[in-house]
Amino acid sequence: MSESGQGLLKVTRILGGIVLLAIAGIHLFLVFDGVGGVLGVLFILNSIAAIVLAIGMFALRGALVKFVVVLSLLFIIASLLSLLLALTVGLFGIHETWTFTLVPETIIVEAIGILVLVVASAAALGRRARRAV
Repeated sequence: MSESGQGLLKVTRILGGIVLLAIAGIHLFLVFDGVGGVLGVLFILNSIAAIVLAIGMFALRGALVKFVVVLSLLFIIASLLSLLLALTVGLFGIHETWTFTLVPETIIVEAIGILVLVVASAAALGRRARRAV
């Protein structure tokens, strides 16, 4: 991989880790702000997963980088789709509104995360494809 490709992967991994920590923070804030029941448990699980993935983004090296980058991308896509479903048709009986605490901010942060991790995934997976040639 070229120097610029390695630099791009490093920068996007750091940004992706920061976005994952922001997602964890948003969900933990909502739990401490009073979201309880099933949704509160799901938010806690989401926060734990985001923190574990962020640690992986910062700490892992070698072949595991591809795995954690792609897994993080899929995680954020699933998180955003869950929110969008809750906003539209409902999800597990939960119907969300745009005016609920941090809904617009969450959509923005998760959309940015998807963009960053698409670039990181392309950089990580592109490295292997170039070596094979």
